[in-house]
Amino acid sequence: MLRLAETLNTLLVGALESAFPEASAAARVAGAPLDPQLGPASKPEFGDFQANGALALARPLRLAPRAIASAIVAQLEADPAVAALCLPPEIAGPGFINLTLRPEVLAAEVARCLADPRLGVEAVAGGGAPVVVDFSSPNIAKEMHVGHLRSTIIGDALARVLEFRGHPVLRLNHVGDWGTQFGMLITHLKQVAPEALDTADAVDLGDLVAFYRQAKARFDSDDTFQATAREEVVKLQSGDPTSRRAWQLLCDQSRREFQRLYDRLDIRLDERGESFYNPYLEAVVADLAAAGLLVSDGGAQCVFLEGESGAASQSPPVIVRKSDGGFNYATTDLAAIRYRFAAPPGGDGARRVIYVTDAGQASHFAGVFQVARRAGWIPEDGRLEHVPFGLVQGEDGKKLKTRSGDTVRLKELLDEAVERCEADLRRRLAEEERQEDGAFIQEVATTVGLAAVKYADLSTNRITNYQFSFDRMLALSGNTAPYLLYAVVRIAGIARKGGADAAGAAFPAPLVFGEPQEWALVRQLLQFDTVILEVEQELLPNRLCSYLFELSQVFNRFYDQVPVLKAEEPARGSRLALCRLTADTLKLGLGLLGIPTLERM
Repeated sequence: MLRLAETLNTLLVGALESAFPEASAAARVAGAPLDPQLGPASKPEFGDFQANGALALARPLRLAPRAIASAIVAQLEADPAVAALCLPPEIAGPGFINLTLRPEVLAAEVARCLADPRLGVEAVAGGGAPVVVDFSSPNIAKEMHVGHLRSTIIGDALARVLEFRGHPVLRLNHVGDWGTQFGMLITHLKQVAPEALDTADAVDLGDLVAFYRQAKARFDSDDTFQATAREEVVKLQSGDPTSRRAWQLLCDQSRREFQRLYDRLDIRLDERGESFYNPYLEAVVADLAAAGLLVSDGGAQCVFLEGESGAASQSPPVIVRKSDGGFNYATTDLAAIRYRFAAPPGGDGARRVIYVTDAGQASHFAGVFQVARRAGWIPEDGRLEHVPFGLVQGEDGKKLKTRSGDTVRLKELLDEAVERCEADLRRRLAEEERQEDGAFIQEVATTVGLAAVKYADLSTNRITNYQFSFDRMLALSGNTAPYLLYAVVRIAGIARKGGADAAGAAFPAPLVFGEPQEWALVRQLLQFDTVILEVEQELLPNRLCSYLFELSQVFNRFYDQVPVLKAEEPARGSRLALCRLTADTLKLGLGLLGIPTLERM
């Protein structure tokens, strides 16, 4: 529908220029061309589009809005291109222009989408500069827990949409693989398990988690251990071979466990941890000093933030170098921004950098982003965006934890989702007296269980907290992954019975639609490209989830009220075409959310 909207907008601009040539010329000189303000119609009975520009133009043109609308409509009615695209325009209310696309235009657009693997969604021209999506970001020597779930799933969905649109995407995993904690871990490792330094796989991640707790307890209670750990940090940062070997061991062990979860969730990431930016930290300090932004405060090097209109901010300053000469997270994040926007070979050459982290880090990123902008590291056309998300809560509305009060491990959460899904499937098979082999049960349980976890997260506005409920997310009704996956299976079955599931299946030319339910489904299907563009710009995956859920509901009303397989031609073939396009749209949309579909459930 975007392509049609763009064509219509061009025609409207032409009508405006013809109706008011002098005002149009003056507006262009002023750098603000007359805008028809074309958008979707507010209600279906008003047509497909509504142009509201006449109201905004009333004051500059010193005319009544309806008079302006009448002049625009007169120009539209005289244009054959408009007549070929739309039914006669109608003026409503104080000066709205309602526009309805011709039925044959809509039918032709459905046929075009059917023949296009991208279903009518155009790719950006030439790909352009890379887009960095920074997401997941667990810490070395710690297990991934439910707190990593949202960043990982949201970041992956956004990366998939951006890639589908044709952007080259750098999926970066900014893991915590540097800093003070490694001093205590390496010290503890050397003292408690020295054999690990010479024997591959002597320590697994479970041991590392216990190691971390033990090392932290010693660091907090033993002054001698703490002093040795701090010395170990210096050794690590200066490149001591033994310290580096111990650090590499810890990183490798953690990385393997992380990858098991990423593989399970079908997540692709390029690891670029904090350590990658260590060589660039001194340059960050030098750049900020040269820009006159650094201020010494209690021995620390800081940048004081600005509030609105350049006034001093009440927020604490961004500490770039601590009083002991060390660096912190803010310094690393500044080095990462500087590198990501810098031109190759000394950087990524990105023009859009997206950080997917919890909302609790909003103030941190606001400060770091401001410093980066004031330092001149962000190009004029560069976009630096924080994508915040809320907490995962239990059904009691409190932060999701185990019964013992510990943070829920991500592996255990996924295991439980699959186990619950398998139990539900076996119960359903027994009720239906269906016999399926173990491979089928395992595939369906795994696919639906993991899809349910992903979709429950993505279908919620990421800015808000959401309550984690296995019962709700695994339900076969409502806005859930099982409901949508079942809709795909059902529609694919209809298409298969009608012979419309095969590649290159023949449909009537032209497609013919006459029932209101058909047109409702046609219009819903043609909104897919608009929704994808909204997600690309606004970074809200729940928009796509809402669209897919509504599409499945519109399809169900269509199929329940209009015969498909028993209809006469050309209605039968045209309705099967809608079945095919609906199934393809659901599959593609779910795929962009990182959710595979099934042939049977």
